[in-house]
Amino acid sequence: MSRKDLASDIWRSYDIMRRDDGTTGILQYMEQVSWMIFLKIFEDLENRFEANARLENKEYDRIIKNEFRWSHWTKKEAKENEIIIFVDQKLFPYLRNLRGIGLRDTISSIFNEIKGNQMKSAFNFKDVVQIINEIDFNDEQDSHTLSKVYEESLLKLGREGGIAGEFYTPRPIVQIMVKMVEPRIGESVFDPFCGSCGFIVESFKRMKQSKELDVRDYEILQTKTFFGQEKKPLAHLMGVMNCIVHGLISPNIKRKNTLEDNNRNVPASERHTIILTNPPFGGTENKQIQQNFVTQVQSTELLALQYVMKHLEINGRCGIVVPEGILFRTDLYAKVKEELLAEFNLHTVISLPVGVFANVSAHGQGPKTNLLFFDRTGPTKDVWYYELLPEAKKTYSRANPINHEDLKDCFEKWKKREISDKSWLVPAKAIIDKNYDMSAKNPHRKDDLQHRAPAELVADVLEKEKEIQEILEEIQERLA
Repeated sequence: MSRKDLASDIWRSYDIMRRDDGTTGILQYMEQVSWMIFLKIFEDLENRFEANARLENKEYDRIIKNEFRWSHWTKKEAKENEIIIFVDQKLFPYLRNLRGIGLRDTISSIFNEIKGNQMKSAFNFKDVVQIINEIDFNDEQDSHTLSKVYEESLLKLGREGGIAGEFYTPRPIVQIMVKMVEPRIGESVFDPFCGSCGFIVESFKRMKQSKELDVRDYEILQTKTFFGQEKKPLAHLMGVMNCIVHGLISPNIKRKNTLEDNNRNVPASERHTIILTNPPFGGTENKQIQQNFVTQVQSTELLALQYVMKHLEINGRCGIVVPEGILFRTDLYAKVKEELLAEFNLHTVISLPVGVFANVSAHGQGPKTNLLFFDRTGPTKDVWYYELLPEAKKTYSRANPINHEDLKDCFEKWKKREISDKSWLVPAKAIIDKNYDMSAKNPHRKDDLQHRAPAELVADVLEKEKEIQEILEEIQERLA
């Protein structure tokens, strides 16, 4: 099946759900089709596992048994709602009560977190089943095409649902971060705010391509390498699903609020070699959550930065997306940045212009962001900065998203820590002397205000207003 045909079929399934009385809203369509595709893929995988076991004269113990396999129950009739009754009254209770380790627990947690089947019409349901049955997940081309379509669906549906930032980080940003951190087989990769698992999937793909894998390498990648946590049930389902369609069958993805973890004393067993993440921006957490952290603050982005610092093992490497405010804000932010420079080697800051995240924002140009790269190898000596500048008269937007070519110069200069009109070095002492203001102020741009785009200036004003609002809220909390 061609990519175009498969994409068309997936979108046709959403149109079918639009006419159903049970599914109302674009996120429900995505959830419904995701769990259905999951079960179809999973049976195809179990068929493959069983065939491989047979070749070795072994028995394979299926996780999903007999009548609950996709190929069995999807043959039930639409008349008298036979198939809907089975799914609602038998299939979901069975899946929710699977017990055991590994994939059994993964399946159980997924189906316990989602609402269940939401389609009311058995005829509409069977129409969607027919579309999914046409996809051959054992065909490498179909599987690759589905993974691409699925990523596009995450982007489009997340944006239209108004919560794309929870699902998706622009692919060129994910890819350059993975290239710069360069995870290797044998290292653990952790995304504590994993959404649709873009960083995990890209790391898996890169590690697979890094060498000719033997059986042991494959087992390590499948079971002992990738770890993630996600707060929201729909994003969790999509993340696990995204891993599976890309060939990562057993991801260690937990459904939990990461910031509820005790971040004061993190044992070595809970630390990771690689952390790659795009944490939630602009949110706030209550006092109970704040007590898990040494520096207690409302903003989720500063709590997230503290979290990844504590969960990075000695000699570990981290790449994280942060909003502009983290760089220039002082007070409690300065306290966290003091620890960052003193205990970690913050070697790189990449300043992204406004509009890079427009394609995953519900409205507007999205936040102005920076990419921080640090490792746990000792204190920072100097920081290499790079300012991404779109070509003349070009701005990033939904209609004109960032692409891989835009980041090529950055990556090439980063490898040599080259100084140019877009890149420069700042000694750690200079940052400390400015009360830990780490703003990416390009010394080669003489009149910064003249060259900054209006959207960027507006984003700066909004960031400063947010800072004032947070300070007032913290004062109000302490007076209460």
